[in-house]
Amino acid sequence: MLEILEKAAVEAGRVILGVYEAGIEVRQKADCSPVTDADEAAERIILRHLEEAFPQIPVVAEEAASAGQVPEIDGRAFFLVDPLDGTREFVGRHHDFTVNIALIEEGRPVAGVVYAPALGILYSGDGAAARKSVVSGGIEIGASMVIGCRMRGDRVTALASRSHNNAETVAYLSEHGITDYEAVGSSLKFCLLAEGLADLYPRFSRTMEWDTAAGDAILRAAGGETLTMDGTPLVYGKRNQPSDVDFANPSFVSRGRA
Repeated sequence: MLEILEKAAVEAGRVILGVYEAGIEVRQKADCSPVTDADEAAERIILRHLEEAFPQIPVVAEEAASAGQVPEIDGRAFFLVDPLDGTREFVGRHHDFTVNIALIEEGRPVAGVVYAPALGILYSGDGAAARKSVVSGGIEIGASMVIGCRMRGDRVTALASRSHNNAETVAYLSEHGITDYEAVGSSLKFCLLAEGLADLYPRFSRTMEWDTAAGDAILRAAGGETLTMDGTPLVYGKRNQPSDVDFANPSFVSRGRA
């Protein structure tokens, strides 16, 4: 399965880079978040790959969901797709935007691919986590390197969102005596934890499940975890929530090995 998810992500990444290089036209969705031609074109590519390879598995994709197109997923495995995570990074000409594809089973992200096309780096995980280079102009996937979370020492390094940092995050870091932190965009924060380059990622501003699922799958495969503020693992497929919209996440903290 991972090979197909990787192929879909890399093909979508080539289209995204084409828009990135040609010029970006930004529009506003109903929730006031930005969307571009790259988001929509990349989603079409990913959906085509998933429908051809796994016609029996429903797909919840960000842009389709925003248009009210959500399949029935109760009691079923399903895919979560964010065709362009970090649209603000993309529009701002940063390089840390990603393509995210994840498989969810019984509320858990069990397989995931995160591709950063501007960096030429592909992360994947489904029991073990790996990092790969994408070469030949974003066409060929290179050799794989197994990655894993590091053991947390006395000096903790945290990651925070570049575009969505807030006072709660700053307060959390201060309360836990964490002074070393770096602002990074998109789901790459999960991947940096999985690669052992940081220890902690607290998130108190809004995320949706398609923002986090693929990176979370890779982090868990690398030996890390994502916990809500009551200490339970973050779950996926959240519908009919009394205090929030479908597929919205609560606050959480992702971390490597304790």
